Amino acid sequence: MGFTRLLNSIATHSSSSPASAGQQPHFSLAGTMQGLPILELSSICIDLTLLLVFLFTISARKILVCVGRTRFLKDDSVGNSSPIRRSISGDAEVGDVVVGTGFKFSVCCCFYVLLVQVVVLGFDGFGLIREAVDGKVVVWSVIALPAVQGLAWFVLSFLALHCKFKVLEKFPLLLRVWWFISFVICICTLYVDGKSLLVYGSNHLTSHVVAKFVVTPALAFLCFVAIRGATGIELYRNSDLQEPLLEDEAGCLKVTPYTDAGLFSLAVLSWLNPLLSIGAKRPLELKDIPLLAPKDRSKTNYKVLNSNWEKMKAENLSNQPSLAWAILRSFWKEAAGNAVFALLNTLVSYVGPYMISYFVDYLGGKETFPHEGFVLAGIFFVSKLLETLTTRQWYLGVDILGMHVRSALTAMVYRKGLKLSSLAKQSHTSGEIVNYMAVDVQRVGDYSWYLHDIWMLPLQIILALAILYKNVGIASVATLVATIISIIVTVPLAKVQEDYQDKLMAAKDERMRKTSECLRNMRILKLQAWEERYRVKLEEMRDVEFKWLRKALYSQAFITFIFWSSPIFVAAVTFATSILLGAELTAGSVLSALATFRILQEPLRNFPDLVSMMAQTKVSLDRLSGFLQEEELQEDATIVLPRGMSKVAIEIKDGVFCWDPSSSRPTLSGIQMKVESGMRVAVCGMVGSGKSSFLSCILGEIPKISGEVRVCGTAAYVSQSAWIQSGNIEENILFGSPMDKAKYRKVVHACSLKKDFELFSHGDQTIIGDRGINLSGGQKQRVQLARALYQDADIYLLDDPFSAVDAHTGSELFKEYIMTALANKTVVFVTHQVEFLPTADLILVLKEGRIIQAGKYDELLQAGTDFNALVSAHHEAIEAMDIPSFSSEESDENLLLDGPAILNKKCDSAGNNIDSLAKEVEDGASASDQKAIKEKKKAKRRKKQLVQEEERVKGRVSMKVYLSYMAAAYKGLLIPLIVLAQTLFQFLQIASNWWMAWANPQTEGDEAKVSPIMALAFGSSWFIFVRAVLVATFGLAAAQKLFLNMLRSVFRAPMSFFDSTPAGRILNRVSIDQSVVDLDIPFRLGGFASTTIQLLGIVGVMTEVTWQVLLLVIPMAAACLWMQKYYMASSRELVRIVSIQKSPVIHLFGESIAGAATIRGFGQEKRFMKRNLYLLDCFARPFFCSIAAIEWLCLRMELLSTFVFAFCMILLVSFPHGSIDPRSRDMVF
Repeated sequence: MGFTRLLNSIATHSSSSPASAGQQPHFSLAGTMQGLPILELSSICIDLTLLLVFLFTISARKILVCVGRTRFLKDDSVGNSSPIRRSISGDAEVGDVVVGTGFKFSVCCCFYVLLVQVVVLGFDGFGLIREAVDGKVVVWSVIALPAVQGLAWFVLSFLALHCKFKVLEKFPLLLRVWWFISFVICICTLYVDGKSLLVYGSNHLTSHVVAKFVVTPALAFLCFVAIRGATGIELYRNSDLQEPLLEDEAGCLKVTPYTDAGLFSLAVLSWLNPLLSIGAKRPLELKDIPLLAPKDRSKTNYKVLNSNWEKMKAENLSNQPSLAWAILRSFWKEAAGNAVFALLNTLVSYVGPYMISYFVDYLGGKETFPHEGFVLAGIFFVSKLLETLTTRQWYLGVDILGMHVRSALTAMVYRKGLKLSSLAKQSHTSGEIVNYMAVDVQRVGDYSWYLHDIWMLPLQIILALAILYKNVGIASVATLVATIISIIVTVPLAKVQEDYQDKLMAAKDERMRKTSECLRNMRILKLQAWEERYRVKLEEMRDVEFKWLRKALYSQAFITFIFWSSPIFVAAVTFATSILLGAELTAGSVLSALATFRILQEPLRNFPDLVSMMAQTKVSLDRLSGFLQEEELQEDATIVLPRGMSKVAIEIKDGVFCWDPSSSRPTLSGIQMKVESGMRVAVCGMVGSGKSSFLSCILGEIPKISGEVRVCGTAAYVSQSAWIQSGNIEENILFGSPMDKAKYRKVVHACSLKKDFELFSHGDQTIIGDRGINLSGGQKQRVQLARALYQDADIYLLDDPFSAVDAHTGSELFKEYIMTALANKTVVFVTHQVEFLPTADLILVLKEGRIIQAGKYDELLQAGTDFNALVSAHHEAIEAMDIPSFSSEESDENLLLDGPAILNKKCDSAGNNIDSLAKEVEDGASASDQKAIKEKKKAKRRKKQLVQEEERVKGRVSMKVYLSYMAAAYKGLLIPLIVLAQTLFQFLQIASNWWMAWANPQTEGDEAKVSPIMALAFGSSWFIFVRAVLVATFGLAAAQKLFLNMLRSVFRAPMSFFDSTPAGRILNRVSIDQSVVDLDIPFRLGGFASTTIQLLGIVGVMTEVTWQVLLLVIPMAAACLWMQKYYMASSRELVRIVSIQKSPVIHLFGESIAGAATIRGFGQEKRFMKRNLYLLDCFARPFFCSIAAIEWLCLRMELLSTFVFAFCMILLVSFPHGSIDPRSRDMVF
């Protein structure tokens, strides 16, 4: 009402001629101003107000600068700090300043508007002077507007130009607000002037009107710049100062502006503009993406969820705790905050259906109060605007909630994998655990999209029934009954979906397990020429998975048909009941009811997805809950005492241990042992006697049945089968410890790695392939030994460390490593080399899980029991070998007989001091040799590393990618059929609307014809079923073909591919990426086709009713295409980075599970957990920006559509009654 009166008053003032205004004999300022049109008066007042604000801001800034300078001079006299020195240090960081075209064009637009105002001022001033000369009455108010605006744009122009000299990347807020208000006033004035021109013709054409039309394009551009905010000036700082110190911390110098964004920035997502601006200029990298806020990081969410999970396990000792309830307790605040936006969105979405009947009545000639049309149009616009804003905040909120849940669950699964007991690990393979993280955690996180649907559906039904009761009366009860029937039908479908999902996940687990095994043992498969046989086995497993996938997708297509038909079924029941009860249906009531059904159609159509997602999420939650409750290693298996508390390093009392606690025969029994600090203990025995299990009982790896194990100090463990991490050799040796150059050199010499480093292409910086694939067995073992030695632990547990090296290297290692480097350490080593036993302080002989002998070498030989037999067997084995070189035999015999004397002599000569050893190494190499080695290393390091970073394509996605995917299934023959089915669906929808508009009564008393509408709507739902079946068929065929081609390519790849490609990358392709191809991509393409065809249909209908809408649709379409192009430049790279950052997470999973015993043996669980959290954050950073970018684009697209909608409403209201057929107007709705 108020806005309409304002427009009327504007029109009244604007239509008054200047001559009439000039008749007023008042020459006071107030009298002069009263003759101005209200919009010109508003413009003058606003410009003067903003000028005063500008002057006040400048004055206040000057005062603050003077006060600050006084304080600075006082501080300077005390602290001796020079302001010149500070300015130089600040300017030293500044590099190049690049002024963009946008800034230049903005300044040109300002000066252009200033020039126009000066010309108008000169023209009007010259006219007034001429009138004064002729003796006419002069109306000085005519020049008030150009004079004030000339002054204002003089200030604006130089204020914009000043941004260049201040090197501002954002325009000042006052400047942006001024530009925006100027454009809004200009648009309102154009509306009034345009209306006056239609009424009065050229009589209303004045210099002011011409000026407004001339400056409108420039003001429109400045308004766009004001909303965007960026000046286009880029400041490139010194690259040396911007380069991060560590490669891992690249790009981690700033936190996302989302945390500190203001209310307006959060509402319109403008905090993302800097990142999108970078992406529009060049391809984004991970270092360009800001860090997550602390509350969004994996560590924070993991702590919250893990704490609640542990509490629930403690509260439910007898019953199985609910993982879903733990998630809800952890993230209920986020869910509740997001529910507010969902509630507001639901409420405002029903404003339109409620008000349609009033609007149709108004178009039909019923006007209940003055200017009702403008009021209704304003209500529609405001409700649509609120719906757009709340929708985007709602969707972004559920995405962030899902990201938090996924990060926390992934961290929990990883932590569980590190602590899993040996028995539990037998029932969960590495591939299954990766599947928990890759598929089940993803699905639980995705459920956040459907979280609010549980309570929103009843609310939407209640609101719909209320609106229907207003329109169709008691027939709304039939609506409720039909809705309940539609929902009940889904119960058996949900059970079917859950069954298919169970079978599909089981088949996927089995395939992933076999795939992981094949990748780990690909060298054996290649050498044995078994790759084809195992490829066929994997294809057979995929066929089983594909069978359940096919059933799941086709059942989903049937469910889609059911629920597209449900709203039509509900509408048919409602209208039939209304007709039978004799209720009168007008066009307004029918349109309102159909609009209500259309909104109700969305939750009803999403209900099958909700049911299906609930079934899938329940399966995933059950699987995750079962895994998280699996047995962990006993925390009290080993009592660890701090260093120096006891002289006894290891003590076992009455120890009984068994890998399978349910077995009646223990693995180790009757274990009694006491090892004092600094002792060397050798463990020997026949194969299978329990030597490795003995070390495992000290580490706490094997379940303890009874007894007590005490360990004093830190431990380092070297396993029998080497476990090597992906990364360079230096990282494997340091194993998380800080670099100490002197200590590092000692370790490298003690482990005989110096010559190997010279042979490697990049020395100790050589990247090791997956599982150390480019190292020999002996090199792996020596890297393991170096890793243990560098940790400087108190106790060293070595499981047959010399089995993978030759006899000479083994002897050297034993001398330099155990006898010298570990001379003052407690060492327990398992060995089959009898020649090393004489140096041991204690020898333990194991047989069938028991210590049958313990003592020194000579004592055990004299005892003449099992140990003597073991030594004799070793001698017989050596004598039985036919070795041609007598000298070598003699040397071996001398080493065997005189081993203790030789080793002791060497040990004494070294003085058991590792420092003297390092000095000897440094003195032994001449300066020229060292220089030659360094040059050789530099030359080798120019070569490429074996393992490279994962590649990603940059720039736009090639059309060949889309075409190849479309041609993957039936050579693309289904694509035209899908498009045809969707086109026929849209045609029947438009036909039903047309029939509704032309055949239904416009007033009460006429007979309603609803049955053809229902027939057309039911027919359209059948085409939806056809489209769903075709999309499922196409997706299945394409996914299967792509999978088989990928599998064949992988198995036919040379061994060098597997040496240089981490298994995590391949597992990422066959698990996550394949799931996306199976279930996501075909429906995304189908959705794109349906949305495009629907958009074309809507534009066609609107053009048919009011062709003037094309005047706004065409520029809006151009703006949409520009924004989409601007968005896609960043979105493509973000999605690619997300995909790449997922592979390291999966790779670390598989790697850590394989080396869990070594990680626990070194006590490095926390470090690996931190590494996992860091990788999760590296994945979440681009993911967060990716989902925000989607909402950024959707918000702007919907805002444009909202303004188009408002424009159409204003057009419909502005036209006189009868100029457009009411039936045609009804089609718009």
